[in-house]
Amino acid sequence: MIKHKAIPQGYMTVGEVAKKMGVTVRTLQYYDKEGLFSPSAESKGGRRLYTDKDLITLHQIISLKFLGFSLDDIKKRLTSLDTPDDIANALTEQADDIRKEIERLTASLTAIEQFKKEVLQMQEVNFKKYADIIVNLQMKNEFYYLIKRFDDDTLDHIRNRFDKESGLDFMDRFNRLSDEILRLQKDNVPPESEKCQQITEAYWNLIMEFTGGDVSMIPKLVEIGNIDHAANEWEEKQKIVNDYLESALQVYFSRLGDNPLGEVEK
Repeated sequence: MIKHKAIPQGYMTVGEVAKKMGVTVRTLQYYDKEGLFSPSAESKGGRRLYTDKDLITLHQIISLKFLGFSLDDIKKRLTSLDTPDDIANALTEQADDIRKEIERLTASLTAIEQFKKEVLQMQEVNFKKYADIIVNLQMKNEFYYLIKRFDDDTLDHIRNRFDKESGLDFMDRFNRLSDEILRLQKDNVPPESEKCQQITEAYWNLIMEFTGGDVSMIPKLVEIGNIDHAANEWEEKQKIVNDYLESALQVYFSRLGDNPLGEVEK
Protein backbone atom coordinates (compact mmCIF):
# COMPACT_ATOMS: atom_id res chain seq x y z
CA MET A 1 0.00 0.00 0.00
CA ILE A 2 1.37 3.44 -0.95
CA LYS A 3 1.98 5.83 1.95
CA HIS A 4 1.71 9.61 1.64
CA LYS A 5 2.74 12.41 3.97
CA ALA A 6 -0.44 14.29 3.13
CA ILE A 7 -3.57 13.73 1.07
CA PRO A 8 -2.48 14.10 -2.55
CA GLN A 9 -4.60 15.12 -5.53
CA GLY A 10 -6.95 12.35 -6.67
CA TYR A 11 -7.25 10.65 -3.28
CA MET A 12 -10.16 10.71 -0.84
CA THR A 13 -10.42 10.01 2.86
CA VAL A 14 -12.74 7.33 4.24
CA GLY A 15 -15.14 10.04 5.38
CA GLU A 16 -15.30 11.57 1.91
CA VAL A 17 -15.89 8.19 0.30
CA ALA A 18 -18.61 7.34 2.82
CA LYS A 19 -20.41 10.62 2.16
CA LYS A 20 -20.08 10.30 -1.60
CA MET A 21 -21.32 6.69 -1.76
CA GLY A 22 -24.03 6.97 0.92
CA VAL A 23 -22.54 4.44 3.34
CA THR A 24 -21.15 4.77 6.84
CA VAL A 25 -17.50 4.98 7.79
CA ARG A 26 -18.04 1.97 10.01
CA THR A 27 -19.25 -0.05 6.98
CA LEU A 28 -16.12 0.83 5.01
CA GLN A 29 -13.94 -0.07 7.98
CA TYR A 30 -15.74 -3.42 8.23
CA TYR A 31 -15.28 -4.11 4.50
CA ASP A 32 -11.57 -3.35 4.93
CA LYS A 33 -11.30 -5.67 7.92
CA GLU A 34 -12.98 -8.48 5.94
CA GLY A 35 -10.60 -7.97 3.01
CA LEU A 36 -13.47 -7.01 0.74
CA PHE A 37 -12.67 -3.36 0.07
CA SER A 38 -9.33 -1.95 1.12
CA PRO A 39 -7.89 1.55 0.49
CA SER A 40 -5.33 2.05 -2.26
CA ALA A 41 -3.09 4.16 -0.04
CA GLU A 42 -2.58 5.42 3.45
CA SER A 43 -1.23 8.66 4.82
CA LYS A 44 1.68 8.63 7.26
CA GLY A 45 -0.84 9.61 9.88
CA GLY A 46 -2.72 6.34 9.24
CA ARG A 47 -5.64 7.78 7.28
CA ARG A 48 -7.11 5.48 4.64
CA LEU A 49 -6.99 6.96 1.15
CA TYR A 50 -9.13 5.94 -1.81
CA THR A 51 -9.12 6.62 -5.53
CA ASP A 52 -11.85 6.92 -8.17
CA LYS A 53 -11.02 3.36 -9.20
CA ASP A 54 -11.75 2.25 -5.65
CA LEU A 55 -15.17 3.90 -5.93
CA ILE A 56 -15.96 1.72 -8.92
CA THR A 57 -15.20 -1.38 -6.86
CA LEU A 58 -17.29 -0.07 -3.95
CA HIS A 59 -20.16 0.64 -6.32
CA GLN A 60 -20.00 -2.99 -7.48
CA ILE A 61 -20.08 -4.18 -3.88
CA ILE A 62 -23.05 -1.97 -2.98
CA SER A 63 -24.92 -3.06 -6.12
CA LEU A 64 -24.34 -6.77 -5.52
CA LYS A 65 -25.32 -6.40 -1.87
CA PHE A 66 -28.55 -4.71 -2.96
CA LEU A 67 -29.24 -7.71 -5.22
CA GLY A 68 -28.98 -9.98 -2.20
CA PHE A 69 -25.45 -11.35 -2.52
CA SER A 70 -23.75 -12.14 0.77
CA LEU A 71 -20.43 -10.47 1.53
CA ASP A 72 -18.68 -13.85 1.13
CA ASP A 73 -20.25 -14.29 -2.32
CA ILE A 74 -19.26 -10.76 -3.32
CA LYS A 75 -15.70 -11.34 -2.14
CA LYS A 76 -15.44 -14.49 -4.26
CA ARG A 77 -17.13 -13.02 -7.33
CA LEU A 78 -15.47 -9.61 -7.63
CA THR A 79 -12.33 -11.20 -9.05
CA SER A 80 -14.21 -13.49 -11.47
CA LEU A 81 -16.78 -11.16 -13.03
CA ASP A 82 -14.71 -10.51 -16.13
CA THR A 83 -17.19 -11.19 -18.95
CA PRO A 84 -20.90 -10.58 -19.55
CA ASP A 85 -21.45 -14.34 -19.27
CA ASP A 86 -19.75 -14.39 -15.86
CA ILE A 87 -22.05 -11.64 -14.64
CA ALA A 88 -25.15 -13.24 -16.20
CA ASN A 89 -24.38 -16.62 -14.57
CA ALA A 90 -23.80 -14.99 -11.19
CA LEU A 91 -27.10 -13.13 -11.47
CA THR A 92 -28.93 -16.31 -12.52
CA GLU A 93 -27.64 -18.14 -9.45
CA GLN A 94 -28.59 -15.23 -7.22
CA ALA A 95 -32.05 -15.01 -8.76
CA ASP A 96 -32.59 -18.72 -8.04
CA ASP A 97 -31.52 -18.21 -4.42
CA ILE A 98 -33.85 -15.24 -4.05
CA ARG A 99 -36.78 -17.20 -5.50
CA LYS A 100 -36.18 -19.96 -2.95
CA GLU A 101 -36.03 -17.40 -0.16
CA ILE A 102 -39.24 -15.78 -1.41
CA GLU A 103 -40.94 -19.19 -1.35
CA ARG A 104 -39.69 -19.79 2.20
CA LEU A 105 -40.80 -16.36 3.41
CA THR A 106 -44.17 -16.70 1.65
CA ALA A 107 -44.74 -20.04 3.38
CA SER A 108 -43.76 -18.49 6.72
CA LEU A 109 -46.10 -15.54 6.19
CA THR A 110 -48.97 -17.85 5.25
CA ALA A 111 -48.33 -19.99 8.35
CA ILE A 112 -48.30 -16.90 10.58
CA GLU A 113 -51.62 -15.68 9.18
CA GLN A 114 -53.18 -19.14 9.55
CA PHE A 115 -51.87 -19.50 13.09
CA LYS A 116 -53.17 -16.05 14.06
CA LYS A 117 -56.61 -17.03 12.78
CA GLU A 118 -56.59 -20.20 14.90
CA VAL A 119 -55.46 -18.31 18.02
CA LEU A 120 -58.33 -15.84 17.68
CA GLN A 121 -60.88 -18.59 17.05
CA MET A 122 -59.72 -20.60 20.08
CA GLN A 123 -60.28 -17.64 22.40
CA GLU A 124 -57.91 -19.17 24.93
CA VAL A 125 -54.21 -19.32 25.61
CA ASN A 126 -53.12 -22.94 25.20
CA PHE A 127 -49.47 -23.26 24.25
CA LYS A 128 -49.76 -27.04 23.97
CA LYS A 129 -52.32 -26.66 21.19
CA TYR A 130 -50.35 -23.78 19.73
CA ALA A 131 -47.31 -26.03 19.41
CA ASP A 132 -49.37 -28.77 17.73
CA ILE A 133 -50.86 -26.29 15.26
CA ILE A 134 -47.43 -24.90 14.39
CA VAL A 135 -45.97 -28.39 13.90
CA ASN A 136 -48.84 -29.30 11.57
CA LEU A 137 -48.41 -26.05 9.65
CA GLN A 138 -44.74 -26.94 9.19
CA MET A 139 -45.82 -30.38 7.97
CA LYS A 140 -48.15 -28.64 5.49
CA ASN A 141 -51.02 -30.64 6.98
CA GLU A 142 -54.10 -28.86 5.62
CA PHE A 143 -56.17 -30.15 8.54
CA TYR A 144 -54.17 -28.26 11.18
CA TYR A 145 -57.28 -26.27 12.16
CA LEU A 146 -58.99 -29.41 13.53
CA ILE A 147 -56.57 -29.37 16.48
CA LYS A 148 -58.49 -26.60 18.20
CA ARG A 149 -61.52 -28.92 18.45
CA PHE A 150 -59.71 -31.57 20.49
CA ASP A 151 -59.38 -31.46 24.26
CA ASP A 152 -55.98 -32.00 25.89
CA ASP A 153 -56.58 -35.69 26.65
CA THR A 154 -57.47 -36.47 23.04
CA LEU A 155 -54.47 -34.50 21.81
CA ASP A 156 -52.21 -36.47 24.17
CA HIS A 157 -53.67 -39.66 22.70
CA ILE A 158 -52.97 -38.46 19.16
CA ARG A 159 -49.38 -37.46 20.03
CA ASN A 160 -48.72 -40.87 21.59
CA ARG A 161 -50.39 -42.87 18.85
CA PHE A 162 -49.30 -41.09 15.67
CA ASP A 163 -46.10 -39.64 14.33
CA LYS A 164 -45.86 -37.31 11.34
CA GLU A 165 -45.92 -40.06 8.71
CA SER A 166 -48.63 -42.24 10.27
CA GLY A 167 -50.79 -39.20 11.08
CA LEU A 168 -50.76 -37.95 7.50
CA ASP A 169 -51.37 -41.47 6.23
CA PHE A 170 -54.39 -41.83 8.53
CA MET A 171 -55.90 -38.55 7.30
CA ASP A 172 -55.32 -39.59 3.71
CA ARG A 173 -57.15 -42.89 4.22
CA PHE A 174 -59.92 -41.14 6.17
CA ASN A 175 -60.50 -38.65 3.37
CA ARG A 176 -60.46 -41.28 0.65
CA LEU A 177 -63.05 -43.27 2.57
CA SER A 178 -65.14 -40.12 3.09
CA ASP A 179 -65.07 -39.51 -0.66
CA GLU A 180 -66.40 -43.03 -1.25
CA ILE A 181 -69.21 -42.40 1.22
CA LEU A 182 -70.05 -39.13 -0.53
CA ARG A 183 -70.38 -41.00 -3.82
CA LEU A 184 -72.78 -43.46 -2.21
CA GLN A 185 -74.85 -40.60 -0.83
CA LYS A 186 -74.88 -38.84 -4.20
CA ASP A 187 -75.99 -42.06 -5.95
CA ASN A 188 -78.74 -42.56 -3.34
CA VAL A 189 -77.35 -45.96 -2.31
CA PRO A 190 -79.50 -47.22 0.62
CA PRO A 191 -77.66 -47.38 3.99
CA GLU A 192 -78.69 -51.02 4.41
CA SER A 193 -77.22 -52.07 1.04
CA GLU A 194 -74.28 -54.45 1.05
CA LYS A 195 -72.07 -51.92 -0.69
CA CYS A 196 -72.80 -49.25 1.90
CA GLN A 197 -72.35 -51.66 4.78
CA GLN A 198 -68.91 -52.70 3.53
CA ILE A 199 -67.76 -49.10 3.51
CA THR A 200 -69.44 -48.48 6.86
CA GLU A 201 -67.44 -51.35 8.33
CA ALA A 202 -64.23 -49.89 6.89
CA TYR A 203 -65.13 -46.51 8.37
CA TRP A 204 -65.80 -47.99 11.81
CA ASN A 205 -62.52 -49.94 11.68
CA LEU A 206 -60.74 -46.68 10.94
CA ILE A 207 -62.35 -45.08 13.99
CA MET A 208 -61.23 -48.03 16.11
CA GLU A 209 -57.73 -47.68 14.70
CA PHE A 210 -57.75 -44.03 15.77
CA THR A 211 -58.91 -44.82 19.30
CA GLY A 212 -56.78 -47.93 19.63
CA GLY A 213 -59.98 -49.84 20.40
CA ASP A 214 -60.84 -47.55 23.33
CA VAL A 215 -64.61 -47.07 22.96
CA SER A 216 -64.61 -44.62 25.87
CA MET A 217 -63.20 -42.07 23.43
CA ILE A 218 -66.25 -42.35 21.16
CA PRO A 219 -68.38 -39.71 22.97
CA LYS A 220 -65.59 -37.16 22.56
CA LEU A 221 -65.21 -38.02 18.88
CA VAL A 222 -68.96 -37.73 18.34
CA GLU A 223 -68.91 -34.33 20.02
CA ILE A 224 -65.96 -33.20 17.91
CA GLY A 225 -67.61 -34.54 14.76
CA ASN A 226 -70.86 -32.66 15.29
CA ILE A 227 -70.75 -29.84 12.75
CA ASP A 228 -73.63 -27.39 13.04
CA HIS A 229 -72.24 -24.77 10.70
CA ALA A 230 -69.58 -25.85 8.21
CA ALA A 231 -66.72 -23.35 8.07
CA ASN A 232 -65.13 -24.72 4.90
CA GLU A 233 -65.54 -27.23 2.08
CA TRP A 234 -64.02 -30.11 4.08
CA GLU A 235 -66.43 -29.57 6.99
CA GLU A 236 -69.34 -29.35 4.57
CA LYS A 237 -68.28 -32.69 3.14
CA GLN A 238 -67.97 -34.25 6.60
CA LYS A 239 -71.40 -32.97 7.57
CA ILE A 240 -72.91 -34.86 4.62
CA VAL A 241 -70.84 -37.95 5.47
CA ASN A 242 -71.97 -37.87 9.12
CA ASP A 243 -75.64 -37.48 8.19
CA TYR A 244 -75.46 -40.39 5.75
CA LEU A 245 -73.49 -42.63 8.11
CA GLU A 246 -75.87 -42.16 11.02
CA SER A 247 -78.39 -44.58 9.54
CA ALA A 248 -75.70 -46.84 8.03
CA LEU A 249 -74.01 -47.29 11.42
CA GLN A 250 -77.32 -48.14 13.08
CA VAL A 251 -77.81 -50.92 10.52
CA TYR A 252 -74.20 -52.06 10.97
CA PHE A 253 -74.44 -52.24 14.79
CA SER A 254 -77.82 -53.91 14.57
CA ARG A 255 -76.30 -56.69 12.48
CA LEU A 256 -73.43 -56.98 14.95
CA GLY A 257 -75.88 -57.19 17.85
CA ASP A 258 -73.84 -54.57 19.71
CA ASN A 259 -74.08 -50.78 19.61
CA PRO A 260 -71.01 -49.05 21.08
CA LEU A 261 -72.70 -45.70 20.43
CA GLY A 262 -75.55 -46.56 22.75
CA GLU A 263 -74.03 -44.69 25.65
CA VAL A 264 -73.56 -41.64 23.50
CA GLU A 265 -77.17 -41.63 22.42
CA LYS A 266 -78.31 -41.83 26.04
